[in-house]
Amino acid sequence: MGLLLSWLVPVLAESQTIRIGVLSHRGDELTRQTWSPTAEYLSNALTGFQFEIIPLNFEQIEPAVRQSKIDFLLVNSGIYVNMEVRYRVSRIATLNNEIGTIPLNVFGGVIFTRQLRHDINTLDDLRHKKVMAVDKTSLGGFQMEWGVLQKAHINPFHDFSSLSFGGTHDKVVTSVRDGFVDVGMVRSGILEKMAAKGDIRLDEFKIIHPVIYDGFPYIHSTSLYPEWPFSKLQHTPNELAQKVAIALLQMNQQHTGHASHYAGWTIPLDYQQVHELFKQLKLPPYADEGRFTLQDAIKRYWKGIAIVILFLLMLTIMSTWVSRLNTQLKKSKRSLEYQHDLVLNSVCDGIYGVDREGNCTFMNRSMKKITGWKLDEIQAGNQHDLLHHSYEDGSVHHAADCPVYLTFRDNQPRFIADDVFWKKDGNSFPVEYSSTPMKDHKGQTIGSVVVFRDISERKKAEEENRRHQKELAHMARLNTMGEMASGIAHELNQPLTAIATSSFACIQMLENNQADQEKLIDVLETIGLQAEHSGEIIRQLRQFVRKEQPERSKTCINALIEEVLLFIHPEARKAGVKIIRKLNQNIRDVLAQPIQIEQVLLNLCKNSVEAMLNSVPDNRFLTITTEMVGDNAVIVTVEDTGPGIDDNIIGGLFDPFISSKDNGLGLGLSISQGIIESHQGQLYLHTASAEGTAFRFALPVMSENN
Repeated sequence: MGLLLSWLVPVLAESQTIRIGVLSHRGDELTRQTWSPTAEYLSNALTGFQFEIIPLNFEQIEPAVRQSKIDFLLVNSGIYVNMEVRYRVSRIATLNNEIGTIPLNVFGGVIFTRQLRHDINTLDDLRHKKVMAVDKTSLGGFQMEWGVLQKAHINPFHDFSSLSFGGTHDKVVTSVRDGFVDVGMVRSGILEKMAAKGDIRLDEFKIIHPVIYDGFPYIHSTSLYPEWPFSKLQHTPNELAQKVAIALLQMNQQHTGHASHYAGWTIPLDYQQVHELFKQLKLPPYADEGRFTLQDAIKRYWKGIAIVILFLLMLTIMSTWVSRLNTQLKKSKRSLEYQHDLVLNSVCDGIYGVDREGNCTFMNRSMKKITGWKLDEIQAGNQHDLLHHSYEDGSVHHAADCPVYLTFRDNQPRFIADDVFWKKDGNSFPVEYSSTPMKDHKGQTIGSVVVFRDISERKKAEEENRRHQKELAHMARLNTMGEMASGIAHELNQPLTAIATSSFACIQMLENNQADQEKLIDVLETIGLQAEHSGEIIRQLRQFVRKEQPERSKTCINALIEEVLLFIHPEARKAGVKIIRKLNQNIRDVLAQPIQIEQVLLNLCKNSVEAMLNSVPDNRFLTITTEMVGDNAVIVTVEDTGPGIDDNIIGGLFDPFISSKDNGLGLGLSISQGIIESHQGQLYLHTASAEGTAFRFALPVMSENN
């Protein structure tokens, strides 16, 4: 404790300001005028400290004490008693009021009215009158008078026509004088002080229930209680409080001139009398109601009791009604359960429920028909172990990865487009199913509901459709090669003619003995290069017309484009089309079936060349562009300078048997779109105008997991 004080005192000394909170019961300005000389006196008496008066109204006192905004407190005895109990405020001196030359350290309360009110003479006459007091927490301005009224069996909160609070003593006095209220309550000495200043005349008022005590000069209506205490807050150091107390006590003899409104200070008096008054009035800190009898309860709460009785009567009536409703609800529940089972069993899809332990809780007839399992058989074991234990290839499907279990664990619905379930006979079948969280009436997830469908027939149909698409694509390639046969034959005829010519030249040189070794080597190299070129054309042709393998492999799009241009070059040259390459060499590889992608490129390029046959000869350009889009896809653009596409067929451009050519079958774009979509890509018309047409397709690049 000593260390704490030794630390606190220097802090206070550094702040140089000590705040004294004073009850402003007569207004802030008058409070400062009244008590500033005392603060000045203490500042001079205690070197290193500057004391300041902080006026506080009745509502501001407790927050200021609770938040330690002040260091000392000067309030009436009633407020002090509350602060003493609740915040451990302790008194260090008691005020000595001065009446003439008589110092007084006690005071009382005054009940008064105007002298002209002949109808108000006793306490009993106060009933049904307009009364004004200072404040509910004002000891001399209300609480003392309340104690007197209570002994006379008068309740100020019920027996007056109105009870108001003026906030200051002066306002209460002037309100009575001016006739705004009938009766006023202030502390003793207020009337005399206001009369001495000339604000009122004492003969204007008369005192109700006057009490005369020897030696007490002020008129009053109550017992006398100790004057205001000067107290310190709990956080204020004791050493500083002792210095302040000594200075206040010495003011009586040496510095009375600093406090012309009071006679000084005395040692702190006993405030037990105030405690007794508060106990009588059941005021804080003694707000306990005491013994509360049944009669008191009936008298005070008869309206509430009547309401409770009425409520119980209504509750009895409603209970009977609810009981009847409950019987009807049970019948409705049985009907709903029947309808639920009827609807559940009328669905062709299999439906079953799973609790959080993995056990099946219900199933419909379709599930029994599809799987062969009965409800009691599944309930005897774990549904995952019976229905979902393995993948199609026989590998183990761990329960931790089961979507049905994950649904009720993370409370998220799922749809699985392709999976397998197992029948009772040990055979598997492909399914698609949804798994949805199942909740109770409180909204808590208690399991999952699974709705599944046997997709065996659909899988067979899809497989048949894929086989048919492959056959159709193969026939389309053969048809394309038939159309391009003359151009390819011409392309092969050139290297073969060069080979034959070079061979005859070699023979002639040898027969005439004119064979120069270097010339002979050059001719033979020409024969070899032309033979390789012919072989490459034949190899590409054989590869293109054969049925593609189902496996996809790492593929460079730029390389495929170069191979396709080898096929399309003879036809392009014949049509006078100039081929422009804009190939990005930094594009990433894709996972694809090369022959299928070659077919798409060949279809697009061939369509572009044919579209430009009617264009201006000097404006026939076929441009092929490759580029990356972000890090996820490769874009290939095939663009021509033809006449564009008729608006009438743009909407169905990719439909089968829709063609802009007179002799076309309309399968090329449809097959090409199917190929690209099977590679998780997209083929679309980018632009179509009188200046030309551009088709684009996008393919996803290979990921690290491919």
